[in-house]
Amino acid sequence: MNVMPAEHEFAGSRFLGKKSNRNKPNMTDLSFIVASVEAGNTTTKCILTSTDLETGITEIIGKAVRLTRDIQKPLDESDVFGKTLGGTALAKDTLAELVKETIRQALFEKDMTADDVSFVVRSTGVTAVDGIQLEMIILALAEGCLLAGFPPRKMTGYLSRDNMPDQLKSYSYLDRVYFDGAVASVRPPAGSGEGIVSNEMEGELALAGLKEAGKHIGADFRNPCIAIDMGTTLSGRITDCSRPYAETIAGFCGYAGAAADALIQEIDPNKKSAYEFIQSKNETNEIMPSEIVLEEIESAKNEIMKSVHVMRIPDERERIGPFSIKTAAAKEAGLVLFGCDVGENGSDFEKLSIIGKKIYDLGGMNAVSSLADEVMSEIAVLLIGCVLNEGLLTAEDLIGITGRAGTTGRKKELIIQKLKARNIIAEPEKKLIFAEDGLARGAAVMARCMNSLGCPKNPIGGRSGGKCIMKERHDLQNTR
Repeated sequence: MNVMPAEHEFAGSRFLGKKSNRNKPNMTDLSFIVASVEAGNTTTKCILTSTDLETGITEIIGKAVRLTRDIQKPLDESDVFGKTLGGTALAKDTLAELVKETIRQALFEKDMTADDVSFVVRSTGVTAVDGIQLEMIILALAEGCLLAGFPPRKMTGYLSRDNMPDQLKSYSYLDRVYFDGAVASVRPPAGSGEGIVSNEMEGELALAGLKEAGKHIGADFRNPCIAIDMGTTLSGRITDCSRPYAETIAGFCGYAGAAADALIQEIDPNKKSAYEFIQSKNETNEIMPSEIVLEEIESAKNEIMKSVHVMRIPDERERIGPFSIKTAAAKEAGLVLFGCDVGENGSDFEKLSIIGKKIYDLGGMNAVSSLADEVMSEIAVLLIGCVLNEGLLTAEDLIGITGRAGTTGRKKELIIQKLKARNIIAEPEKKLIFAEDGLARGAAVMARCMNSLGCPKNPIGGRSGGKCIMKERHDLQNTR
């Protein structure tokens, strides 16, 4: 097993990673600037993207990331409406303040103001929630955006082309097609209004973001396709090849990066995530672990995988990890659900923590980081194997992976190696794309969809290899 330090990046041609740019972005009348604001279990982010309306290509131009657990403690405990997966207490006012400061940091670092932003999309990755908690998070996100200087009109789509700023009118097709809920030509799951899973928007944005990311590397990541988002929790979608809109035929939920986070809990209880732990160490030691440590990492991975359950979620399950699920509604909608659990609803996290501490004592941070890479790549490969076993992986499908637990360290390389070694996918290096910040890219796509800012010469919607579907959408909406 070849082990590299945590900061090593797989230099594959099908990975879209981060670029460093400390200067003010070059913004023109063709630039559609979107702020993607997300409150997650581990981090709260504001990511700024710029889309060239002529080409439809989106670039990430700025980012601010803060630890969600650094939220201010509420003055009154009665204001707490819920908690993150790591146990951080959430109150509307303090979460709004964290969101505001994160947005202001992102804008300040790029010498921008709220006036430079065309649109704001809000999302949450905090999935250990009930309906009331989710509603409060959405309200806190909106309040934080308002406090940061964004007016309400920048958080809702335009109702008509006439109401748009002049520089957008030439690129909007609102006079021909309207936003009917399909993002990047994919319908949400039938019956999703019943709340089949609580991470529908995460899966929707990740899929849209991976579709856009494919444009940068020459991959036609359109329908049918598979999107897997491996953040702290697991989300994503599988689509068919229907036109003009693809149907969502499967979804993902459960644990992802939370499994890696568990590995460091005994090492440093003050750090709530592997992301935070690795950032705090800032080590660059590239000395390879000894053969004995390599053997221990392999043994530890095998022991951990006895507690990790990757599956098609059985009909009788009412919960998987932090998610409550309505399998009856999913079955009625024809939606297959795939999931990942640690023990039963997270019951074996302590076992992972003990194993992580043992490996850290043997080989330090590089060893435990390598263990996290092995475990998370194994989860990703098993998920893809489940999709194949259910007959939902076709020769046409491309698979996109985003999220820290699927794209950092050596995970990308390991996923491809394991898929190839197990003959799950032929030539996986040609079938997989990896992209950081899939949610932020998806937010830029959603903002364009809400305002019908399409690019017929370079479409994101429709079938792989096909043309723009605007006429089909127009005909469908007129029929309705």
